[in-house]
Amino acid sequence: MDWIQITNLPDFAAFAVQCGVARLMLDLESLGKQARQGGLGTFISDHRPQDLAPLRAAAPRAHLIVRVNPWHEGSVAEVEHAVRHGADSVMLPMFEQPAQLQACAEAIGGRARLIALLETRGALDTLDTWADQPGLSEIYVGLNDLHRQLELRFMFEPLADGTVERVARAAHARDLRFGFGGIARIDEGLLPGRVVLGEHLRLGSQSVILSRTFNREMFEAPDSDWRSTYRAQLDRLRHCEAVLAGRSAEEVESDRLLACDLIGKAARTLVAARA
Repeated sequence: MDWIQITNLPDFAAFAVQCGVARLMLDLESLGKQARQGGLGTFISDHRPQDLAPLRAAAPRAHLIVRVNPWHEGSVAEVEHAVRHGADSVMLPMFEQPAQLQACAEAIGGRARLIALLETRGALDTLDTWADQPGLSEIYVGLNDLHRQLELRFMFEPLADGTVERVARAAHARDLRFGFGGIARIDEGLLPGRVVLGEHLRLGSQSVILSRTFNREMFEAPDSDWRSTYRAQLDRLRHCEAVLAGRSAEEVESDRLLACDLIGKAARTLVAARA
């Protein structure tokens, strides 16, 4: 399992790689994001294209993902900048139709990998069409936007209702990498990190984005020994992964049922809180 750290800070990126983070992400997506997620308490990135070169220089051996904007008239230039400045993978968000993914693959031209960020109903409905797109190397399910497009109550409901498993099977059938969502610290979150990690292993996921809980002390208590805390939390995550990998088939199924139960309870709690 590869951890993905989202950051535009070169020093932190280098430290994260020293702690075992294999993949870094520069998040340039901004078009339409405020309208979709503003007021929902989600973090909206302030990363800029000029952050890419210093990030690449700081972590030359990490796999560097650049999430560009949803496909628009300026996308070819965005992709070109990403590729020319060291992106190993370009992630396309919020696409609705296979043609948009095809256009992104053509802009990349085989110079980097293409990650399809599945987070719209349109992308889900046309999955079996675009999953065979030449140049596509990975499918990543973005649960935050997808669950709202599907009119669900809680971000992880697509995990409980079989949607994520359907995407996983499509990816594995084509020998594509697969991942989904984000993960909190092992014992934190409405759906604890341990439960999320168990589902990643069950579904054959190969990567997951680390939530901001992992490096929150860096922002909230910069004078603290946040580096030791960050490293310790990653060590806990890695240890938990090793333990979960040794589960029996019965234990895997028991953990799946637990995840479904916790997701249902969290969804009901959120509905009650909004009422």
